[in-house]
Amino acid sequence: MSEHQKKPAQVAGRVADATDKNWVDRFCPAWSRPYLRLSRADRPAGTWLLLIPCWWGLFMAALGDPNGANWNDVWYFIACAIGAFLMRGAGCTWNDISDRDIDDKVERTKSRPIPSGQVTTTQAAYWMFIQAAIAFGVLLTFNSFAILLGIIALVPVVIYPFAKRFTWWPQVFLGIAFNWGALLGWAAHMGSLTWAPVLLYLAGISWTLFYDTIYAHQDKDDDALIGVKSTARLFGNRTYAWLSKFQIGTIILMTFALLFAILDHANPITLSIALIGIWAFGMHLMWQLRRLDIDDPDVCLKLFRENRDAGLIPVVFWGLLLILQGLGIGA
Repeated sequence: MSEHQKKPAQVAGRVADATDKNWVDRFCPAWSRPYLRLSRADRPAGTWLLLIPCWWGLFMAALGDPNGANWNDVWYFIACAIGAFLMRGAGCTWNDISDRDIDDKVERTKSRPIPSGQVTTTQAAYWMFIQAAIAFGVLLTFNSFAILLGIIALVPVVIYPFAKRFTWWPQVFLGIAFNWGALLGWAAHMGSLTWAPVLLYLAGISWTLFYDTIYAHQDKDDDALIGVKSTARLFGNRTYAWLSKFQIGTIILMTFALLFAILDHANPITLSIALIGIWAFGMHLMWQLRRLDIDDPDVCLKLFRENRDAGLIPVVFWGLLLILQGLGIGA
Protein backbone atom coordinates (compact mmCIF):
# COMPACT_ATOMS: atom_id res chain seq x y z
CA MET A 1 0.00 0.00 0.00
CA SER A 2 1.46 3.38 -1.00
CA GLU A 3 1.75 6.24 1.49
CA HIS A 4 -1.14 8.23 0.01
CA GLN A 5 -3.39 5.17 0.14
CA LYS A 6 -2.99 4.69 3.89
CA LYS A 7 -5.84 5.53 6.18
CA PRO A 8 -5.55 8.94 7.86
CA ALA A 9 -5.31 7.28 11.26
CA GLN A 10 -2.28 5.28 10.10
CA VAL A 11 -0.49 8.30 8.62
CA ALA A 12 -1.07 10.37 11.75
CA GLY A 13 -0.09 7.54 14.08
CA ARG A 14 -3.57 7.48 15.55
CA VAL A 15 -4.49 4.30 17.38
CA ALA A 16 -7.23 2.29 15.68
CA ASP A 17 -9.85 2.51 18.44
CA ALA A 18 -9.35 6.23 19.18
CA THR A 19 -11.93 8.62 17.78
CA ASP A 20 -10.87 11.22 15.24
CA LYS A 21 -11.97 13.93 17.69
CA ASN A 22 -9.74 12.92 20.59
CA TRP A 23 -7.81 15.80 22.19
CA VAL A 24 -4.39 14.14 21.95
CA ASP A 25 -4.30 13.93 18.15
CA ARG A 26 -6.01 17.30 17.69
CA PHE A 27 -4.21 19.56 20.13
CA CYS A 28 -1.05 18.02 21.60
CA PRO A 29 2.49 18.59 20.23
CA ALA A 30 3.61 15.83 17.89
CA TRP A 31 6.47 14.73 20.17
CA SER A 32 4.08 14.07 23.06
CA ARG A 33 1.44 12.08 21.20
CA PRO A 34 3.10 8.63 21.28
CA TYR A 35 3.49 8.86 25.07
CA LEU A 36 -0.06 10.07 25.62
CA ARG A 37 -1.27 7.27 23.35
CA LEU A 38 0.64 4.81 25.55
CA SER A 39 -1.29 6.26 28.50
CA ARG A 40 -4.58 5.89 26.57
CA ALA A 41 -5.16 9.62 27.06
CA ASP A 42 -6.72 9.58 23.58
CA ARG A 43 -9.17 6.91 24.82
CA PRO A 44 -10.37 8.22 28.20
CA ALA A 45 -13.11 5.66 28.91
CA GLY A 46 -10.70 3.48 30.87
CA THR A 47 -9.61 6.38 33.06
CA TRP A 48 -13.22 6.98 33.99
CA LEU A 49 -13.71 3.28 34.75
CA LEU A 50 -10.71 3.37 37.09
CA LEU A 51 -11.79 6.63 38.72
CA ILE A 52 -15.48 5.89 39.27
CA PRO A 53 -14.96 3.17 41.93
CA CYS A 54 -12.71 5.62 43.82
CA TRP A 55 -15.56 8.13 43.93
CA TRP A 56 -18.01 5.36 44.88
CA GLY A 57 -15.86 4.45 47.86
CA LEU A 58 -15.28 8.05 48.92
CA PHE A 59 -18.93 9.08 48.64
CA MET A 60 -20.22 5.95 50.35
CA ALA A 61 -17.77 6.50 53.21
CA ALA A 62 -18.97 10.08 53.62
CA LEU A 63 -22.58 8.88 53.59
CA GLY A 64 -21.69 6.21 56.14
CA ASP A 65 -19.98 8.70 58.45
CA PRO A 66 -22.44 10.21 60.96
CA ASN A 67 -20.39 13.40 60.71
CA GLY A 68 -20.80 13.48 56.93
CA ALA A 69 -18.30 14.79 54.41
CA ASN A 70 -15.47 17.16 55.32
CA TRP A 71 -13.16 19.52 53.47
CA ASN A 72 -10.46 16.85 53.17
CA ASP A 73 -12.89 14.93 50.96
CA VAL A 74 -12.74 17.72 48.39
CA TRP A 75 -9.02 17.09 47.99
CA TYR A 76 -9.53 13.31 47.94
CA PHE A 77 -12.11 13.77 45.19
CA ILE A 78 -9.59 15.73 43.10
CA ALA A 79 -6.64 13.53 44.04
CA CYS A 80 -8.51 10.41 42.97
CA ALA A 81 -9.01 11.95 39.52
CA ILE A 82 -5.33 12.88 39.21
CA GLY A 83 -4.23 9.48 40.49
CA ALA A 84 -6.60 7.59 38.21
CA PHE A 85 -5.29 9.43 35.15
CA LEU A 86 -1.67 8.78 36.09
CA MET A 87 -2.03 5.19 37.26
CA ARG A 88 -4.22 4.22 34.34
CA GLY A 89 -1.50 5.70 32.14
CA ALA A 90 1.26 3.83 33.95
CA GLY A 91 -0.76 0.60 33.96
CA CYS A 92 -1.58 0.82 30.26
CA THR A 93 2.07 1.55 29.47
CA TRP A 94 3.05 -1.55 31.44
CA ASN A 95 0.35 -3.50 29.58
CA ASP A 96 1.74 -2.41 26.21
CA ILE A 97 5.30 -3.28 27.25
CA SER A 98 4.15 -6.73 28.39
CA ASP A 99 2.02 -7.29 25.26
CA ARG A 100 4.47 -5.94 22.70
CA ASP A 101 4.81 -9.36 21.04
CA ILE A 102 1.04 -9.88 20.96
CA ASP A 103 -0.28 -6.45 19.97
CA ASP A 104 1.27 -6.58 16.49
CA LYS A 105 -0.80 -9.69 15.73
CA VAL A 106 -4.19 -8.18 16.65
CA GLU A 107 -5.86 -5.83 14.17
CA ARG A 108 -7.16 -3.40 16.81
CA THR A 109 -3.87 -3.14 18.74
CA LYS A 110 -1.13 -3.25 16.11
CA SER A 111 -1.38 0.54 15.71
CA ARG A 112 -0.39 1.11 19.35
CA PRO A 113 2.85 3.08 19.87
CA ILE A 114 5.21 0.17 20.59
CA PRO A 115 4.21 -2.29 17.82
CA SER A 116 3.87 0.57 15.32
CA GLY A 117 7.37 1.83 16.16
CA GLN A 118 6.40 5.24 17.55
CA VAL A 119 8.36 4.58 20.76
CA THR A 120 10.86 1.99 21.93
CA THR A 121 10.28 -0.33 24.85
CA THR A 122 12.92 1.56 26.84
CA GLN A 123 11.23 4.91 26.22
CA ALA A 124 7.91 3.39 27.28
CA ALA A 125 9.47 2.07 30.49
CA TYR A 126 10.83 5.52 31.40
CA TRP A 127 7.40 7.02 30.74
CA MET A 128 5.74 4.40 32.94
CA PHE A 129 8.04 5.20 35.87
CA ILE A 130 7.50 8.96 35.50
CA GLN A 131 3.72 8.54 35.70
CA ALA A 132 3.92 6.12 38.63
CA ALA A 133 6.28 8.41 40.55
CA ILE A 134 3.97 11.42 40.21
CA ALA A 135 0.99 9.28 41.23
CA PHE A 136 2.91 8.12 44.31
CA GLY A 137 3.49 11.74 45.25
CA VAL A 138 -0.27 12.30 45.14
CA LEU A 139 -0.85 9.16 47.22
CA LEU A 140 1.45 10.46 49.95
CA THR A 141 -1.12 13.17 50.74
CA PHE A 142 -3.51 10.45 52.00
CA ASN A 143 -3.53 8.83 55.44
CA SER A 144 -1.08 6.02 56.19
CA PHE A 145 -3.64 3.22 55.81
CA ALA A 146 -4.73 4.51 52.40
CA ILE A 147 -1.08 4.83 51.34
CA LEU A 148 -0.51 1.18 52.23
CA LEU A 149 -3.58 0.15 50.22
CA GLY A 150 -2.33 2.19 47.28
CA ILE A 151 1.03 0.43 47.33
CA ILE A 152 -0.59 -3.02 47.54
CA ALA A 153 -2.67 -2.11 44.47
CA LEU A 154 0.48 -2.44 42.36
CA VAL A 155 0.38 -6.24 42.71
CA PRO A 156 -2.73 -6.87 40.55
CA VAL A 157 -1.60 -4.12 38.15
CA VAL A 158 1.65 -6.00 37.50
CA ILE A 159 -0.07 -9.38 37.14
CA TYR A 160 -3.00 -8.37 34.91
CA PRO A 161 -1.24 -8.21 31.49
CA PHE A 162 -0.16 -11.85 31.86
CA ALA A 163 -3.54 -13.18 33.02
CA LYS A 164 -4.85 -13.79 29.52
CA ARG A 165 -1.95 -16.19 29.00
CA PHE A 166 -2.88 -18.55 31.83
CA THR A 167 -6.62 -18.15 32.57
CA TRP A 168 -9.90 -17.81 30.72
CA TRP A 169 -10.87 -15.19 33.29
CA PRO A 170 -8.40 -12.29 32.78
CA GLN A 171 -11.33 -9.91 33.31
CA VAL A 172 -11.33 -10.95 36.99
CA PHE A 173 -7.75 -9.74 37.32
CA LEU A 174 -8.67 -6.51 35.57
CA GLY A 175 -11.57 -6.09 38.01
CA ILE A 176 -9.28 -6.67 40.98
CA ALA A 177 -6.94 -3.94 39.73
CA PHE A 178 -9.49 -1.47 38.37
CA ASN A 179 -11.79 -1.42 41.38
CA TRP A 180 -9.15 -1.11 44.09
CA GLY A 181 -10.17 2.53 44.29
CA ALA A 182 -13.41 1.50 46.03
CA LEU A 183 -11.27 0.41 48.97
CA LEU A 184 -8.90 3.36 48.64
CA GLY A 185 -11.65 5.99 48.43
CA TRP A 186 -13.33 4.61 51.54
CA ALA A 187 -10.03 4.38 53.42
CA ALA A 188 -9.13 7.95 52.48
CA HIS A 189 -12.14 9.20 54.40
CA MET A 190 -12.42 6.58 57.15
CA GLY A 191 -8.83 5.48 57.70
CA SER A 192 -9.91 1.82 57.85
CA LEU A 193 -12.03 -0.77 56.06
CA THR A 194 -15.31 -2.48 56.93
CA TRP A 195 -17.61 -4.90 55.11
CA ALA A 196 -19.25 -2.04 53.20
CA PRO A 197 -16.22 -1.15 51.01
CA VAL A 198 -15.38 -4.83 50.57
CA LEU A 199 -18.85 -5.50 49.17
CA LEU A 200 -18.58 -2.37 47.03
CA TYR A 201 -15.24 -3.65 45.73
CA LEU A 202 -16.82 -7.00 44.80
CA ALA A 203 -19.65 -5.13 43.06
CA GLY A 204 -17.05 -3.28 41.01
CA ILE A 205 -15.35 -6.52 40.01
CA SER A 206 -18.70 -7.90 38.85
CA TRP A 207 -19.27 -4.69 36.86
CA THR A 208 -15.84 -5.03 35.24
CA LEU A 209 -16.71 -8.58 34.18
CA PHE A 210 -19.81 -7.10 32.55
CA TYR A 211 -18.19 -4.29 30.57
CA ASP A 212 -14.84 -5.90 29.77
CA THR A 213 -16.44 -9.05 28.42
CA ILE A 214 -18.31 -6.78 26.02
CA TYR A 215 -15.01 -5.07 25.18
CA ALA A 216 -13.21 -8.41 24.62
CA HIS A 217 -15.71 -9.48 21.98
CA GLN A 218 -14.01 -7.00 19.62
CA ASP A 219 -10.87 -9.15 19.55
CA LYS A 220 -12.24 -12.67 19.92
CA ASP A 221 -11.30 -13.81 16.40
CA ASP A 222 -7.72 -12.55 16.61
CA ASP A 223 -7.45 -13.84 20.17
CA ALA A 224 -8.48 -17.31 19.01
CA LEU A 225 -5.80 -17.29 16.30
CA ILE A 226 -2.98 -16.39 18.68
CA GLY A 227 -4.24 -18.34 21.70
CA VAL A 228 -5.13 -15.42 23.98
CA LYS A 229 -7.85 -16.24 26.53
CA SER A 230 -10.82 -14.09 27.58
CA THR A 231 -14.30 -14.39 29.02
CA ALA A 232 -15.63 -13.38 25.60
CA ARG A 233 -14.14 -16.53 24.09
CA LEU A 234 -15.09 -18.62 27.11
CA PHE A 235 -18.74 -17.57 27.14
CA GLY A 236 -19.33 -17.40 23.38
CA ASN A 237 -23.04 -17.44 22.65
CA ARG A 238 -23.76 -17.77 26.38
CA THR A 239 -22.45 -14.22 26.87
CA TYR A 240 -25.92 -12.72 27.33
CA ALA A 241 -26.77 -15.12 30.15
CA TRP A 242 -23.45 -14.49 31.89
CA LEU A 243 -23.73 -10.72 31.56
CA SER A 244 -27.21 -10.86 33.08
CA LYS A 245 -25.70 -12.62 36.10
CA PHE A 246 -22.95 -10.01 36.41
CA GLN A 247 -25.49 -7.21 36.14
CA ILE A 248 -27.65 -8.67 38.89
CA GLY A 249 -24.63 -9.48 41.04
CA THR A 250 -23.31 -5.94 40.71
CA ILE A 251 -26.56 -4.37 41.88
CA ILE A 252 -27.11 -6.82 44.75
CA LEU A 253 -23.56 -6.38 46.07
CA MET A 254 -23.71 -2.60 45.77
CA THR A 255 -27.08 -2.49 47.51
CA PHE A 256 -25.80 -4.51 50.46
CA ALA A 257 -22.66 -2.35 50.59
CA LEU A 258 -24.85 0.72 50.90
CA LEU A 259 -27.02 -0.87 53.57
CA PHE A 260 -23.97 -1.87 55.60
CA ALA A 261 -22.65 1.68 55.27
CA ILE A 262 -25.64 3.85 56.12
CA LEU A 263 -28.58 1.83 57.43
CA ASP A 264 -27.89 2.44 61.12
CA HIS A 265 -28.28 6.22 60.82
CA ALA A 266 -30.10 6.85 57.53
CA ASN A 267 -33.63 8.18 57.35
CA PRO A 268 -36.10 6.99 54.67
CA ILE A 269 -35.36 9.94 52.37
CA THR A 270 -31.57 9.44 52.53
CA LEU A 271 -31.87 5.71 51.97
CA SER A 272 -34.30 6.11 49.08
CA ILE A 273 -32.14 8.61 47.18
CA ALA A 274 -29.03 6.47 47.66
CA LEU A 275 -30.81 3.31 46.50
CA ILE A 276 -32.36 5.02 43.47
CA GLY A 277 -28.82 5.79 42.28
CA ILE A 278 -27.94 2.10 42.43
CA TRP A 279 -31.13 0.93 40.73
CA ALA A 280 -30.77 3.52 37.94
CA PHE A 281 -27.24 2.21 37.41
CA GLY A 282 -28.68 -1.29 37.09
CA MET A 283 -31.24 -0.11 34.55
CA HIS A 284 -28.45 1.35 32.44
CA LEU A 285 -26.67 -2.03 32.44
CA MET A 286 -29.92 -3.70 31.39
CA TRP A 287 -30.29 -1.19 28.55
CA GLN A 288 -26.76 -2.01 27.39
CA LEU A 289 -27.48 -5.72 27.43
CA ARG A 290 -30.56 -5.29 25.26
CA ARG A 291 -28.55 -3.40 22.64
CA LEU A 292 -25.57 -5.76 22.64
CA ASP A 293 -24.53 -7.54 19.45
CA ILE A 294 -21.45 -9.62 20.30
CA ASP A 295 -20.60 -10.01 16.61
CA ASP A 296 -20.49 -6.27 15.90
CA PRO A 297 -17.19 -4.76 17.16
CA ASP A 298 -18.48 -1.19 16.73
CA VAL A 299 -21.48 -1.89 18.97
CA CYS A 300 -19.24 -3.59 21.55
CA LEU A 301 -16.89 -0.60 21.69
CA LYS A 302 -19.77 1.86 21.93
CA LEU A 303 -21.42 -0.05 24.77
CA PHE A 304 -18.11 -0.40 26.60
CA ARG A 305 -17.72 3.37 26.51
CA GLU A 306 -21.30 3.80 27.76
CA ASN A 307 -20.19 2.37 31.09
CA ARG A 308 -18.68 5.71 32.03
CA ASP A 309 -22.17 7.20 32.06
CA ALA A 310 -23.55 4.13 33.84
CA GLY A 311 -20.97 4.26 36.62
CA LEU A 312 -21.45 7.98 37.16
CA ILE A 313 -25.14 7.54 38.00
CA PRO A 314 -24.51 6.51 41.65
CA VAL A 315 -21.87 9.26 41.90
CA VAL A 316 -24.44 11.88 40.89
CA PHE A 317 -27.13 10.61 43.27
CA TRP A 318 -24.76 10.16 46.21
CA GLY A 319 -23.05 13.46 45.53
CA LEU A 320 -26.41 15.24 45.47
CA LEU A 321 -27.30 13.58 48.74
CA LEU A 322 -24.05 14.73 50.35
CA ILE A 323 -24.70 18.27 49.17
CA LEU A 324 -28.23 18.18 50.63
CA GLN A 325 -26.88 16.87 53.91
CA GLY A 326 -24.25 19.60 53.95
CA LEU A 327 -27.03 22.13 53.59
CA GLY A 328 -28.94 20.47 56.42
CA ILE A 329 -31.60 19.02 54.13
CA GLY A 330 -32.50 15.34 54.47
CA ALA A 331 -29.84 14.77 57.11
